[in-house]
Amino acid sequence: MRFKITLKSEGKNFFIPFNYNYLLSSIIYKNISDLDLASKLHSSKSFKFFTFSQIQVPNHRITKKGIISRDGVFNFFVSSPNDYLIKTMIQSYVDDSVVNFNGQNVNVDRIELLPLPLISDSMTFKTISPILVRTKREVDGKLKIWDLEPGDKFFSNLRTNLIRKYLEFNNLETTNKEINFSSKMRKVKSRRISIKTGEDITYHRAYFMDLKLEGDPKLIEFAYNVGVGEKGSLGFGMLNINGNEG
Repeated sequence: MRFKITLKSEGKNFFIPFNYNYLLSSIIYKNISDLDLASKLHSSKSFKFFTFSQIQVPNHRITKKGIISRDGVFNFFVSSPNDYLIKTMIQSYVDDSVVNFNGQNVNVDRIELLPLPLISDSMTFKTISPILVRTKREVDGKLKIWDLEPGDKFFSNLRTNLIRKYLEFNNLETTNKEINFSSKMRKVKSRRISIKTGEDITYHRAYFMDLKLEGDPKLIEFAYNVGVGEKGSLGFGMLNINGNEG
């Protein structure tokens, strides 16, 4: 299940910094009306089972420091296989239509619950937030985490990560469902994203790309809802069907 939320500032020329992933993640956590669920998700060291898109600004201009929404309007999408989580988010925005974004109050202008598209055993998607895939490598006798570029290991890790999410979400030990990831690599764009948590800043190299998923429709639907790759709850790996708005 997914929804689109449109926000609007009181004035025009609203500033949005380039690295806003943590800002959006904080907004989402703060707007889960079920406080016990919000606390559980925030403290969990495991999968959160939601993702969100990049911000879309229909009427904008780019500056050296960020994006200016000329009319103050911008939107993004949130998706999860947990229908209850999506419903409690929507209820929170209905109850309180003011959101704090980067220290400024903006109004919830519109919320749209989006229908699930028809899912088959072979689907082509585009990313509406970049995919992050990491691996561990030994450097000078120590294991370090590296961001992977698209390639065989990248797609293999996507599959493994999705299966792990599917098993945990459905409380399963194993599954005979299969899925494969591939890409024609025609629209690959890398994006370096910084995530600030308190005083710490981490940098990730993630990728926008076309992506083909082939396999069990239930797994493909799950990927569409939960996102692919790592750190979905920080705005990585959200998929959309080519030609759809969200």
